[in-house]
Amino acid sequence: MDKELAESIGAAARDARKVLGLTQEDAAERIGVSAEFYARIERGNALPSVPTLSRIANSLQVSADILLGFRDGAPSALHISQTKAAPETTEDSPEMRRLMRRLRKAPPGSLRLVALLLKEIARVQNTRPNEPE
Repeated sequence: MDKELAESIGAAARDARKVLGLTQEDAAERIGVSAEFYARIERGNALPSVPTLSRIANSLQVSADILLGFRDGAPSALHISQTKAAPETTEDSPEMRRLMRRLRKAPPGSLRLVALLLKEIARVQNTRPNEPE
């Protein structure tokens, strides 16, 4: 029974994540677990704790009934709550979300360096005559 439950939770979480256009890393970050653990959940190789299951449902905007297999059907745009605002816009590209994750973990000195680089790039772009891109 545990294997079936783990597979149900994993499949529903994967479907909900894909509907939201998230990577596994994005979903793991929203849920507050490691990307490795989240991947194990999706594969049906790990059962999340009740608090983690609740965070999965909230973060991926999917009913716990669907995660637990009590309701038939995969999560779809109809099952996903439209009333909750996503923490990050789904319009951000996976590359931008990956960069933001790295910046959040960067030490202050690295952040200052990145800020200086961006400032210099903007300065150079503003002083150059408009060139076709």
